[in-house]
Amino acid sequence: MHDDLKKSYHEILTAVGENPEREGLLDTPKRAAKAMEFLTKGYRETLDEITNNAVFSSDADDMVLIQDIELYSMCEHHLLPFVGKCHIAYIPDGKVLGLSKFARIVDMFARRFQIQEQLTHQIAKAVEEVTGAKGVGVIVEAKHMCMMMRGVEKQNSKMRTSVMLGNFRHDPKTRNEFLQLVKN
Repeated sequence: MHDDLKKSYHEILTAVGENPEREGLLDTPKRAAKAMEFLTKGYRETLDEITNNAVFSSDADDMVLIQDIELYSMCEHHLLPFVGKCHIAYIPDGKVLGLSKFARIVDMFARRFQIQEQLTHQIAKAVEEVTGAKGVGVIVEAKHMCMMMRGVEKQNSKMRTSVMLGNFRHDPKTRNEFLQLVKN
């Protein structure tokens, strides 16, 4: 994959009118290929690998909130970044997940070409699948370079998406508790 990407970046530089042989760009195709491999590593990861059996028995049955998980993704429409944060809450049903695994779940799906709506849904379904939780709530807030750097060029726009599963969808009290915790 690396050599194909390197060749493609060389062609892109030429297509936009640059000289890929000039000093400042000589290693750019190689560096860009390496960066793209990192930015899309989520395609080469699985939920089982990243959670690595870090699911533990627990009597906890109150809401667990992991807030402000940084995320970096790429818009599938323009291949431009969107960056933000993710808030995940779940109500355990006999099992809890190791804390760092939530960030790994976010990264696995964010490191793919995405739209934010799909990313939010994928994170929620993955947490539900891994934990067997009674309910899962996910909120993603992000700024999209495709809106900021091109097109309408709106620097202060932000997108928020949410997915509520189980108790978070069916119980207004649970949903409101989550929303209040995130707001504070």
